[in-house]
Amino acid sequence: MTDALHRPPSLDKLLDGGTLPDLIAQHGRAPVRAAARAALDAWRARGTAQAFDVAAFEAVCRARLDAAARPALRPVFNLTGTVLHTNLGRAVMAPEAIDAVVAVMRGAANLEYDLAAGARGDRDDHVEGLLRELTGAEAATAVNNNAAAVLLVLAALADRKEVPVSRGELVEIGGAFRIPDIMRRAGARLVEVGTTNRTHLRDYEAAIGPRTALVMKVHASNYAIQGFTASVPAAELAALCRSRGLPFVEDLGSGTLVDLTRWGLPAEPTPQQSLAAGVDLVTFSGDKLLGGPQAGLIVGDKALVHKVKKHPLKRSLRLDKMTIAALEATLKLYRDPDRLAERLPTLRLLTRSQAELTAQAARLASVIARALGERVRVQVLPCRSQIGSGSLPVDRLPSACIAIGAPAGARRAGRLPERLAEALRALPIPVIGRIEDGQVRLDLRCLDGAAAEQAFVAQLPLLAAAGL
Repeated sequence: MTDALHRPPSLDKLLDGGTLPDLIAQHGRAPVRAAARAALDAWRARGTAQAFDVAAFEAVCRARLDAAARPALRPVFNLTGTVLHTNLGRAVMAPEAIDAVVAVMRGAANLEYDLAAGARGDRDDHVEGLLRELTGAEAATAVNNNAAAVLLVLAALADRKEVPVSRGELVEIGGAFRIPDIMRRAGARLVEVGTTNRTHLRDYEAAIGPRTALVMKVHASNYAIQGFTASVPAAELAALCRSRGLPFVEDLGSGTLVDLTRWGLPAEPTPQQSLAAGVDLVTFSGDKLLGGPQAGLIVGDKALVHKVKKHPLKRSLRLDKMTIAALEATLKLYRDPDRLAERLPTLRLLTRSQAELTAQAARLASVIARALGERVRVQVLPCRSQIGSGSLPVDRLPSACIAIGAPAGARRAGRLPERLAEALRALPIPVIGRIEDGQVRLDLRCLDGAAAEQAFVAQLPLLAAAGL
């Protein structure tokens, strides 16, 4: 076939000639046939006055097939400045967790099989011992996220009964999931106590009645109320619950198993502290400050955990073998707190110094400037990162970013920031930054390690064709 014909050959001839057989070997005959048919339909829709270009037709087929083969879920560079970014997958896994997941994906695993007894086992056994060891809890279980953990606890312990919660703790977790909604879906009746900014022990005392199932405290991890405020310490609320014979449940939301102030980070309550204060059950996330996979962890009183595990919802919310493998490997890292900041990616990213980030920004700014030329102005600016995912919302981490905007002397940026952001997202490994003050800003806190930096730099020349 020549490169240009007045009319195209038959579809079968096109599939058997040129480069389409190579595409068939790569993608399969059915997908190539569908792509070729779509390309022919597009050519006919433009009219038959123009010659049929075989090479152009094959290029269109290849582009269609490559686009269809590209995974929908893809790695990206998170340069937003938010370390635990919900939309970008939250915590990055440690190498040990990745290896553990790969190992159990390759074949069968003893997910619910007791190797010692040669009989059926419990999938919670793989992580319960570690959670008990690290938190001091009597028992533990795990489900697929923290909202599920709260839902399960309420469904198991408070179905058709009342649960007092402070008005100042009726948080929206994210994606419009709200504590009142979760309580309603669990079959529990919310009893609001106190006011938005001040709640006292007497408010809980007045709210407890014959229909009360438990008292719940929710850590306000994703917002902060300042000024004229008051809340009841967990120890005082635990004493009240003990005197009334009621379980006391605390949802920590993000949750961490270590004292973050050790690394100069803001303090965040831990399950250990809650249990020591007398809380009966604590729920928290696995994929936030813990630095593991998405999971909701429930630790505390043995009898209450047993009741939670026996609820029918538990099976619907249970973890799969890959998540359990990643969670077990992550929890084992906490046995060695002295090296945790080196081995746990979340903690390593949170503790990167501004000096290190500024040096990296200066190194990469010149590369970006060469790739984009005189069309833009590239600067290194100080900035502040955030932890994200509802963790420590007020606190910011000193960081450094690369700011890309209109050239010096330009009156205004126009649509340059939006076009540049779109070009960055179109790279083989999409780069996700933020637009601020008419500039695209790339916070480098999460561009960690030589391999990541090299991969980032390697694709920058593609920006030259972006047509900004």
